[in-house]
Amino acid sequence: MQTILVPTDFKLSSLDCIPSLCEQTDGKDISLVFMHMFKLSDSIGDLLMLSRRSKEYEHVSDEFYQRCEALKAEFPQIKSLKIDFFYGNTLIMFRNYLEAHCIDEVLDLNLCSTDSLNKSSLDPAMLIKKCGLSTLKINPMRPMRPVQVTTSERLEVLEEELLKEA
Repeated sequence: MQTILVPTDFKLSSLDCIPSLCEQTDGKDISLVFMHMFKLSDSIGDLLMLSRRSKEYEHVSDEFYQRCEALKAEFPQIKSLKIDFFYGNTLIMFRNYLEAHCIDEVLDLNLCSTDSLNKSSLDPAMLIKKCGLSTLKINPMRPMRPVQVTTSERLEVLEEELLKEA
């Protein structure tokens, strides 16, 4: 199973690339880790309570959770979806995080929405660039455009169908 890190700010638009990603994996099992980065606090009290924090989860909307569940139901190759937060700003800490979560690849940042959630948010670009993992690029799905059909073309198709039936 392939584990993919998806840097995000938990906007619904950050899930738009997941269907294309699933199509590109050709049915291989994948695990997705949606992660946002925060700088590590200088406060001893904050550091002691870090493992018990749930304040950051307020930034994840119910709609985001619902859409994740819908994607998981729609694409059976998604074996797990995890929402997580990384606290730190050093490469060593980030590599330890990647190793602890068995991350194989990082989704291309151009496909991710990584705006700040608060003043402690970090831009993940520099750590991701230096971490040594490959960046997963995907071909976005092209939205289907309605085809304009003229009346004469409709009549021709209808005539062909009638001739086939006869």
